[in-house]
Amino acid sequence: MSFAPPGAHPEHQHHSLSPSGYGSRSLSASPSRSDLLNVPYSQQMLQHSLAVKHPWLNTMAAHNPARMDTRTTLDVYRENAKKTTDPAVQYEFAVFLVNAAQAERAESGPSEERPTSADARTTPSDTTTNDAELLKEARQVLQRLADSRGYPFAQYYLGDGFASGLFNNGRPDNERAFALFVSAGKHGHAEAGYRAALCYEYGWGCRTDYPKAVQFYRQSATKGHPGAATRLGRACLANDLGLSGHRGREGVKWLKRASESADAQHNAGPFELGALHVDGYGDDVFKDEAYAAQLFARAADLGHPEACLRMGQAHEHGLLACPRDPALSLHFYGGAARAGIPEAMMAMCAWCMVGAEPVLRRDEAEAHEWARKAAEAGESGPARACRRPLTPRR
Repeated sequence: MSFAPPGAHPEHQHHSLSPSGYGSRSLSASPSRSDLLNVPYSQQMLQHSLAVKHPWLNTMAAHNPARMDTRTTLDVYRENAKKTTDPAVQYEFAVFLVNAAQAERAESGPSEERPTSADARTTPSDTTTNDAELLKEARQVLQRLADSRGYPFAQYYLGDGFASGLFNNGRPDNERAFALFVSAGKHGHAEAGYRAALCYEYGWGCRTDYPKAVQFYRQSATKGHPGAATRLGRACLANDLGLSGHRGREGVKWLKRASESADAQHNAGPFELGALHVDGYGDDVFKDEAYAAQLFARAADLGHPEACLRMGQAHEHGLLACPRDPALSLHFYGGAARAGIPEAMMAMCAWCMVGAEPVLRRDEAEAHEWARKAAEAGESGPARACRRPLTPRR
């Protein structure tokens, strides 16, 4: 999970271990701080994902379903976390606290908005699940792990919380986040290194420093981080971030790596590489429209808005060696439209005006609704960001 602010950057946003009994949770398979330097991004994501899922609690709940209300779960988890000095266990507990706080907030609303009158029945046990208290406890645990143990997962998660304002009453604290990202990145945390690079590139919590941004992008890209590899590839192709000279071959290499490791969070790699294959790029990328369509489809399946738009157009007009297919065109246009791209919304409007039996019946009311949404979206936000030229054309 990530608490990165949703508008800050198009590629922002983080993420074996079998339990040995909840009485003495063992995460010996968890990489140490030194081992993390050699662990690829995909395995680091798995590490965080398992911490979020809390598999041992699910096992315990299956055996004790009546006991596993939120307060009981927290109390049991807290006691077990106190019995060990394993930073992985304590980190997992902190993540659980954050999840519980968010669940509490989703159910009851932020604590500052709740009734405080004498009519509100509050018992001492009720305060255990107050979202503000849970976040405070989580922050304390993470801070202790980050400061005294130098635990990279805690450093990143804490930095992510400061960047979004989660641990600072809704106010982003980029300076504290930056320091934590740098520390975790130096310890080998790929996502933290990527976030440190973003800070250096855009001056979030620090002075802009392109050489250091490139250093952190390269470090994370080498670990297979798709967002870092995409940014580094684009920079090489566009002579950006102070990278001058003929770096086309290097840029293509990073985009290929980004395409191979792309995920729903960092999904631009296949689209960028596909855009090069539409017309070809120098001597390094041959023209292959069918392969470009495959790459666009992969990016679209991962939620990339511009890739959805391109595939919607391809299946509407028979472009990129794709067959004309109204159902697929509507599918991809719909993904782009939901992401806020006015051009896709107008395409949906056009489909609704003419219909595509038996897939879609003609519906003028629906067409007018899409036209209205397109007018409201205008040429700003995700539409403009998606359509900017990301790589140079010949």
